[in-house]
Amino acid sequence: MRIAFLTAPEGVEQVELTEPWQAVKDAGHEPVLVSTESGEIQAFNHLDKADTFPVDEVVGEASAGSFGGLVLPGGVANPDFLRMDGKAVSFVKDFFERGRPVAAICHAPWTLVEADVVRGRVLTSWPSLRTDIRNAGGTWVDEQVKICDHGTAKLITSRKPDDLKAFCGAFLQVFAETGG
Repeated sequence: MRIAFLTAPEGVEQVELTEPWQAVKDAGHEPVLVSTESGEIQAFNHLDKADTFPVDEVVGEASAGSFGGLVLPGGVANPDFLRMDGKAVSFVKDFFERGRPVAAICHAPWTLVEADVVRGRVLTSWPSLRTDIRNAGGTWVDEQVKICDHGTAKLITSRKPDDLKAFCGAFLQVFAETGG
């Protein structure tokens, strides 16, 4: 199964990209790096530049229909940039409209808020997003990982890098159950 990882050209938290990416590969799936621009993305270790990664597909040319699921890594700048890009927001929204599972960690739910897919859902995130999620009609909980079945697509969320093991296990299970 092909799994999309949507990131901005820079600002993604490296560990929130690389650990889920490796988990997807270890499970026998194909991770695909989708970004708003071609070339490479710049990852960060919090506020310090880290590694670069090659972009596989550009969001304006990618289709949610060609993926079994979507992973949204965090970092503060990454989702803030994505939520200002109409094509990225439409790409995310399309997964929900198609009933495809979406996994988001840390600050990544900001993009979900912009895509207007939070209403009626229960999710977790980095604590500073609590008010944004509530204002968008969602219910915020402080849990390591939260799986929400509300609506057409399952949503898997986690709070921070310390939750990555539980996050990866949960989204891989949901992705396998839905079969993409």
